[in-house]
This record gives sequence, C-alpha cells and structure tokens, in this order.
Amino acid sequence: MFVKTCAPPTRECKADITEAGGRIVNNNMKPIAQSPEGRFLLDLFDAGLQAVHPRNLFAGRMPAPPRGRTIVIGAGKAAASMAQAFEDAWQGGPLEGLVVTRYGHGAPTRHIEVVEAAHPVPDEAGTAAARRILALARGAGAEDLVVCLISGGASALLAMPLDGVTLEQKQALNGALLRCGAPIDAMNTVRKALSAIKGGGLLAAIRPAHCITYLISDVPGDDPSVIGSGPTIAGEDPVAAALDILRHYDIDLPEPLADAMRRRPPVPAQEAGEVVMLATAQTMLEAAAAHARKQGVEALILGDAIEGEAREVGRVMAGIALQTQRHDQPIPRPCVLLSGGETTVTITGKGGHGGRNGEFLLGFLQALGPAAGIWALACDTDGIDGSEDNAGAIVGPDTFQKMKYSEIHLQQFLKDHDSYSFFYRLNDLIVSGPTLTNVNDFRVIYSKRLEKKP
Repeated sequence: MFVKTCAPPTRECKADITEAGGRIVNNNMKPIAQSPEGRFLLDLFDAGLQAVHPRNLFAGRMPAPPRGRTIVIGAGKAAASMAQAFEDAWQGGPLEGLVVTRYGHGAPTRHIEVVEAAHPVPDEAGTAAARRILALARGAGAEDLVVCLISGGASALLAMPLDGVTLEQKQALNGALLRCGAPIDAMNTVRKALSAIKGGGLLAAIRPAHCITYLISDVPGDDPSVIGSGPTIAGEDPVAAALDILRHYDIDLPEPLADAMRRRPPVPAQEAGEVVMLATAQTMLEAAAAHARKQGVEALILGDAIEGEAREVGRVMAGIALQTQRHDQPIPRPCVLLSGGETTVTITGKGGHGGRNGEFLLGFLQALGPAAGIWALACDTDGIDGSEDNAGAIVGPDTFQKMKYSEIHLQQFLKDHDSYSFFYRLNDLIVSGPTLTNVNDFRVIYSKRLEKKP
C-alpha cells in the first residue's frame, strides 16, 4: 500500500500550484498518512486486510477429494486470489475450472482459468464467462465435486440475462439503480430476477454433483443468499421483490423485461449444499481492533453492517469522535472507533469524482470542524473507492489548515460529490491498488489524549 502524493514544491514558489491530471494540486502539502498517527491508521487497515485475504483463509477448511473430477468455478473481485489460494491448499488430485474477476484483479493460477470482466456495469466478457461457468456446472456428474468461490462483485461479473433480455438492457437498469443510490441488496434482487444463473440457478445446474461454496462477504448481515446474488443458494423467487424495488425508485421497466421476469422459471426448493463463510467485515474489524490493543490503544467496534447516506454516517461518526475528546465516552482515550458495512451516495446534479468512503470523510469533516486530537481513515477493502484509482482517504487535525492554505472549500466539494479532487489537492488519497479481497468499507477513527498545556 502507498499514499498518493504529488511532486515536491519548486524553489520559486512556496505554494506551487500546478495542473496535474486535470485537477489543481498544491505540491506543498505533507500527507497526513506520513504522520505517526497516519501510519498507525494505515497499519490498522493492513491488519484488517491481511485477516480477510484468501491466502490466509483456506487452512483447515478444504473439502475431501471426490471420486470423480474436482471442478472449481466462481466470480467476484476476490475470485482469482481465492482460486490461487485454493490451488495452493488443495492436495486431492487434478483440478480444473474457471473463475471471473474484475479487470485488474487477476492472480496467477496453475489449473483454474482466470477471466477478467467489467464491474460494476457488466460487459460481454462477463456474459461469456457466465455461459462457460454454467456449462461447466451442467457437465458435472454425480461423483464430481464442484467448488464455487464467491466474493463481492460476483453479481455484475456473472452476467447472464434471461432469454429475451439483452446485456444492454441489464446495463441500463444497473446504471439507473446506481444513480439512485440503491443499496446492494436491492440491486442484487433485481439482478437475480433478470438472471438465468443467480438466485440458485447455478446450484440447480450443478446437481447431481456435490457442491461446496466458499464465501467472502461484502454485504451487511452476511446473508449467503445475498452475497454475489446467491448463485448456489436456493431462495425465494426474486421477481415480485424486484418489481417492488423498481417502483420504489421510480424506474420504468420496459415491457419486454417485465415479461421476461414474469416468465422466469422458479428455482426448485432444494438443499444449498455446503456453505463455508471464509471472511466477513467482522473478521476484518476484529483483526484491526486486536492490532490496536497490541499498541496500547483501546478499540471499540461500532458495527460491521452500517448503512446509510455516506455523508450522514460521517456526521454521526464525527459526533461520536467528539464525545471521546470531551467526555471519554463511549470509550476512554487513546482509542479507535472501528466500523464496516456499505454506505451509499445519492448523486445530485452532475456529480464529481470519488466514492462513498471519500464522501463519508467530507461529511465527517463538515461536522467535526477543526477539532484537535482526531484522525480518521475510510477505505474500500477492494482497493477502489468509487470511480477513481484510490481506496479511500485520510484526515486529521491538519486538514483544515491545509484547506485554508490551498484555498479550497469543503462545502463545494461535498455538494459536487467530488471527494477525489478534494483529497487529491490535499495529498491525502490512499492508493493501495486492487487488494484481491473485498469485505466492503473499512472506517477507523483515532482519538488521541492530548497533553494539557501548562
């Protein structure tokens, strides 16, 4: 992991302002992540990521070898690293199979083919991969073992529309839901209703082979039927629920899509096979909390499934942070407040650059004000926060001074949903690259006990 910074200032100008990447950058800004407090927050993020990385998850959780073939299939942002880790742990004979992951999230494998496709809006590469994965599932026999590796992002990557539904129609509907700020569970329900493979469809194709599904959860509540839209988890018919969701967000559904959804064959009620939950947001938060305590800093996990408008969640978290400084509640300083889940950003107007973790921090700053002794980091655990190349960003007591120095106004960036540009100009983006795992958002607030002035 590294922190994205800009070039050093020129000797001619203390506040060197230059154009970089189409945005104004103040080159005289020291990144907050380079401070001792910033490095501490990055260490907590790293500790959380290590706890949920696939290479650390399969020990003691491997299936018994079958009499027949072992076929590995899967999808998600962590699918390639899961396939790599499964190969390394497997001692049961030949392997074959195919997984699909997001562009740039691949990992080297020996036996399991890795295909990359688009996320969050599906493309033809994902559709082709889904067809091949379904064919592998249908080709499994009664003595075969099918291992399914599912992580966050599988819903978009396993794009196989119902008969009569085009990929372009699914893309348009997915984009409309994104723009409306629909939560992930609502988006997954609609995807299931339009898919020939989600919502238990893949499990039905696997039968009569034995199926074991390994999950890395990116959804609040860790419901297996929601993670990746539950391709190997039998559940209720999603069509009625999907129609209700589209009405709620006032999204017009073209009649051909409505007809295709109504004709969707119901998934037969059946056993889901074995399901193994490898990692969740709680796994990550507990690891970060343990690391903080080793450093002599108490930790409080506020929740692993926090949802809501990103800026509003930020304002609430700022209030809790201020309470620690003023009253040592709900936990005495020095302390960290940890949380996970998935917030949303409802775009108003044209919209700028960035994602929900950056917007969370803008809301946090707005409510916090120039308070002393408080730092915060918010990142997406897959390494990409929204539309740009950063995992998230970091703030601290110096942020308001840096804003003043740079002559930038928080309120305008918040109005424009432009957190990336805000933190780019302050040199406080966190750039990790793809982490090859995904348990959603990681937020940590550090409240430090200040020395009393004589």
